[in-house]
Amino acid sequence: MKKLLLATAATALLAGAAQAEEVKLGIFIGFTGPIESLTGHMAAAAELAMKEASDSGKFMDGSTVVSARADSTCAIDTAAGTAAAERLITAEGIKGMIGGDCSGITGAVLQNVARPNGMVMISPSATSPALTTAEDDGLFFRTAPSDAREGEIMADILVEKGVKSIALTYTNNDYGKGLAEAISTAFIAKGGTITINAAHEDGKADYSAEVAALASAGGDLLVVAGYLDQGGKGIIQASLDSGAFSTFGLPGGMVGDNLPASIGPALDGSYGQVAQSDSAGAAILTEMGKTAPPPSMRPRPIRWNPTMRRR
Repeated sequence: MKKLLLATAATALLAGAAQAEEVKLGIFIGFTGPIESLTGHMAAAAELAMKEASDSGKFMDGSTVVSARADSTCAIDTAAGTAAAERLITAEGIKGMIGGDCSGITGAVLQNVARPNGMVMISPSATSPALTTAEDDGLFFRTAPSDAREGEIMADILVEKGVKSIALTYTNNDYGKGLAEAISTAFIAKGGTITINAAHEDGKADYSAEVAALASAGGDLLVVAGYLDQGGKGIIQASLDSGAFSTFGLPGGMVGDNLPASIGPALDGSYGQVAQSDSAGAAILTEMGKTAPPPSMRPRPIRWNPTMRRR
């Protein structure tokens, strides 16, 4: 099974850093794109950890840790995201990369940027099962479980709720395909029925055709394996507007404050799951976050493409 982050990975992350110096880590996540309402908090949490290490005075004989942010676009623009990752290495001189966030851009950068440059990547949220077996030269780690596990959890929840059949739609990329397959396989194994398993594209203004197909297939509820700031939200809104579905199953990419804020009370009664911890360490992080500057006050990332100069 692909490695999750271990304590010993910290030494690999900072390999090559000299003593008593400024160590720069890249934060490579989608500050724009389909989960942009989540990534400000992800970056802020990483920078809070960097500040704690620096303020302690105990890191590498007084060395400090600083960040350089870059926009992965969450695979909306793979060329721009890949160029941004390259610039973190060549122009910013990072010693390790936190990211990517979405599975597609993470896989692309792992193969085309990280491996050729011997750069360690630690992703907080790339969950595609394909990353488990990807060639990584020992450079890729992630702290979120594979969607192979989330599919099992989703199926367990559906069965506990008494759901017998679902319509399933997924965002048409590595993340969505892997998650939809995991959900479908696990739910069928538990005796459930998938009435339809259909992809949707992000960035559309109208999802009425997709919702019509889902409604025609029917099901006890609609499972939306998408993104809360993009097509997933659009599918839900179109379903509510047309009366096709009123209850939704929501995997991790759909869980965040922005979705209920956008949809409103009509989302009441829907449910899902997200990977998180109830450990003592997680409680400490939550308390620390209450006194940290909000993400909106943090520096904006530079989005690079091959025609841009360093700013």
